[in-house]
Amino acid sequence: MAGKIGLAAALIAGFSSLAAARAETVVDVERTGAEKLLVSVDVKGSAAFKRSLERNLTLSGAFRVVGGEAPIKVSGQVGSAVVAQGRGKKLTLPSAAGDDKAARMEARKLADTMCETYAGQKGFARDRFVFVNKNGRAEELCTGYADGADIRQITQDGKASVGPRWKDGDTVFYTGYLNNAPQIFEIDATTGRRRLVWGFGGLTTGAAASPDGSTAAIILSKPFGNPELCTIDIARGTWRRLTTTRTANEGQPAWSPDGKKLAYVSDESRNQHIYIVDADTKAKRRVTSLGRQNVDPDWGRDGRIAYTTKRGGGAQIAVISPAEGDKTARLVTRPGNWEHPTWARDMRHLIAECDGKLYLVITAEAGDEPVQLFSIPSGKCITPSWQR
Repeated sequence: MAGKIGLAAALIAGFSSLAAARAETVVDVERTGAEKLLVSVDVKGSAAFKRSLERNLTLSGAFRVVGGEAPIKVSGQVGSAVVAQGRGKKLTLPSAAGDDKAARMEARKLADTMCETYAGQKGFARDRFVFVNKNGRAEELCTGYADGADIRQITQDGKASVGPRWKDGDTVFYTGYLNNAPQIFEIDATTGRRRLVWGFGGLTTGAAASPDGSTAAIILSKPFGNPELCTIDIARGTWRRLTTTRTANEGQPAWSPDGKKLAYVSDESRNQHIYIVDADTKAKRRVTSLGRQNVDPDWGRDGRIAYTTKRGGGAQIAVISPAEGDKTARLVTRPGNWEHPTWARDMRHLIAECDGKLYLVITAEAGDEPVQLFSIPSGKCITPSWQR
């Protein structure tokens, strides 16, 4: 949820239907800092495989695809076997691809394997992300991959779908308005099958599953009168209140990697800032102070929190160690209209939204400039969440 924790947007009703999304890749990445591994790709049998492999190797930030000879060469035949060889290592991918979609999935698998083998970093080519395509008054859930291919719309409701977050590797929590009130749904990102999980009346939003999948953080306004941070035992359905701020609004919960704490946004100081609360003791502390608005926390597996901060000329994406506070926060984008960062599995990259478009953002110093992942002919792409 953007801006004022998305409370105003969450109350919009009566949405029109959304045309099916069509995605196209936009640009490639050129490294401005660290040296990249040079690789050539000469694979026969599928142009879709070749394009996907080149795109994903480039997006990883570890490789530069070149023509002709290179220290690492990928060759072979899609439908038989593809081989990556060089720098004293050899990878063989048996290929059974029968259509372009299958070929792209094989290419993503090879790109991820090459990232680990040659660059010593996790790949994210096979990790889907979920996002909302906002077109007029309709907000529909979609999924896709960083290479910009195989974008799919998974809801067809003509109503609002708000704040999607991965529950596990297959399903997504989100706030939906199918019954003309905000309720939490769970949807299978592949089949589109869904079920109503929770509906408490009042504002019900922000569902985020704990790392072990046993508990969900959620924002509830009823019976409190104002939005408060709670946790729910997913199996039992019992809930527990973590915050008590009668004159403030809480939102956007994000779990710590160990599942013991939650980062969230509150305006109890009159400006929006990020707080951390202990899920057991309820002890809380404020993490940010710089900037007039700090929102959209996403707590990564390495302990860092990515978030949006408004300073000077606009909103930027920042990365912070919560133990050190935001005086040591590092800004990883230039000022703009940045929102909703979400970590990749490699803990080097983020997907973030700017002006209704999704960008890949590298968090390493002297890294690439943000690159737009794809374009959709109509609508805005907002609130991404990356599977990891």
